[in-house]
Amino acid sequence: MALNIRQTEILELARSEGKVAVEPLAQRFDVTLQTIRRDLSELADAGYLDRVHGGAVARTGVSNIGYAERRALNEGAKAAIARACAAAIPENCSLILNIGTTTEAVARALLTHRNITVVTNNMNVANILVANPGCEVMLAGGALRRADGGLVGDLTTEFFGQFKVDYAVIGTSALDADGDLLDFDLAEVRVSRTILRQARQVFLVADHSKLSRSAPARIASLAEVGRFYTDRPLPEDLAAKCRDWGTEVILATP
Repeated sequence: MALNIRQTEILELARSEGKVAVEPLAQRFDVTLQTIRRDLSELADAGYLDRVHGGAVARTGVSNIGYAERRALNEGAKAAIARACAAAIPENCSLILNIGTTTEAVARALLTHRNITVVTNNMNVANILVANPGCEVMLAGGALRRADGGLVGDLTTEFFGQFKVDYAVIGTSALDADGDLLDFDLAEVRVSRTILRQARQVFLVADHSKLSRSAPARIASLAEVGRFYTDRPLPEDLAAKCRDWGTEVILATP
């Protein structure tokens, strides 16, 4: 199902607040109650929400949302985060970009950089950076995850172990209140942990919606991240932890 802009925002609200109600949504978007009911029914039919009396609740599970939906969510925020992150990456350097729609946005923001080497296990990143003649692209081998163009597995992990790069720019599926980066795929988690070890500086790029999501597998802590690029202020408890850890939080607004 291709979500329209209103449905995308409704889904984000449901995931951040747990539940949405028909009447407030109709007021928020200045549409009829019937239009909102139809939106909620379509989102429920597609498996994103569960209908309840007067509204809908976010559907929980242990699998990630689809790639097309992730790419459409918070596109403006991802682009702003990507621009801020790319501005901090100098020319004449090496970096890793891992799997994720926000790291793909970073790749687009690097199209004018010169004399950079990008190591990636994201086929979408590689295809984006083909357009930059000043970028050498090193693409990992491994098992292709057709859903999002990611490469994972032992071969991918071994590939990254051969590099020592200046920067790693990573995404995450979820970020909890303890500051733990979380994911759904253990094979991807193992790759991500290797990426962290093979970089001199680590940047996390993740929009605010990741704080309202959960995933079962732990990658690392924000304590292992040098900079965290996001689009909204963190909850104060988490912001205080970042200050204690020395993790710099950079806000980028669309």
